[in-house]
Amino acid sequence: MTEGLSNLSERWRKSVTPSVTPSVTPSVTPSVTSVTPSAAPSAAQFVLSAKKIQPLRYGENPHQPAAWYQTGSIPTGWTGATKLQGKELSYNNLVDLEAARQIITEFSDNPAAVIIKHNNPCGVALGTNLSEAYQKAFNADSVSAFGGIVALNKSIDAATATALSQTFLECIVAPDCQADAKAILAAKSNLRVLLLSDLKSGAAENVKVIAGGLLVQAADDIIESPDNWQIVTEKQPTPDELAELLFAWQVCKHVKSNAIVVTCDRTTLGIGAGQMNRVGSVKIALEQAGEKAKGSILASDGFFPFDDSVRTAAGAGITAIVQPGGSVRDKDSIKAANELGLVMVFAGIRHFLH
Repeated sequence: MTEGLSNLSERWRKSVTPSVTPSVTPSVTPSVTSVTPSAAPSAAQFVLSAKKIQPLRYGENPHQPAAWYQTGSIPTGWTGATKLQGKELSYNNLVDLEAARQIITEFSDNPAAVIIKHNNPCGVALGTNLSEAYQKAFNADSVSAFGGIVALNKSIDAATATALSQTFLECIVAPDCQADAKAILAAKSNLRVLLLSDLKSGAAENVKVIAGGLLVQAADDIIESPDNWQIVTEKQPTPDELAELLFAWQVCKHVKSNAIVVTCDRTTLGIGAGQMNRVGSVKIALEQAGEKAKGSILASDGFFPFDDSVRTAAGAGITAIVQPGGSVRDKDSIKAANELGLVMVFAGIRHFLH
């Protein structure tokens, strides 16, 4: 890898201490601040070398040959993970495991659980213990959780293992697993259980292959903080609302665009992913949340170009919204939020994911 590119995201990353105390008062004419990269990929050459460690049964589909390659001489990341049990990992398993890893790294303090299906989260939750976090994530969308990939940020205990064994799952990854939990999970012999002690370390760059070349960008690993947000409505968020907005925003960052996430009690209630228009994602997320949307939070990975989604969210009972801001019609959305008694904050940064 060309010198300088491997540390690119470190130079882009902004580290701040999270806070739930609003530091910005509403302004009549909000100004959205954006994070400007201090550096950009500029090396004359980008060399990526990897060695084949094993063939895979197939790629995304049976007609696509595939293999797994390791970068670097020392196994790291998934090549360095310990596989406790289960069938061989597939191409799709590894892609979904990486998506799960990227979300779980957002949460380090409280026990957290992430369930992935087709590269999108179907349930994410925090809990007072790991078992509670997993059960909340599972209940968020139990239908989609069937056959899912689970990531946990704490050592698997017996209670969590028991809950995990109640449904069909493809893979589980956690930093560790207690002996009694291993015995419980062993009853599911096909279930892939992996231990990855360092869930936080990942690729510093994203590389996409296109016809005739590669696209390289720094990973979207910025550390989020409400200290950098702008409260643009008359109504101010409570400390708990601000913490909930942060949780929703951290999840939304990892949902395929157009992305809308509805949460309450640090649990996803509705996720609208991968729609060609934002209105469609809003409708999907709110329909999935149902009556639970009342009193909940909504996050959007991109700005609202019109006020229609704000009004739809308020009609479903949403009380606060976090979005990047930056539309030429931001004032329309702010006006609608004020009329409807909503809290709206601008994060000042966009999180498109394709």
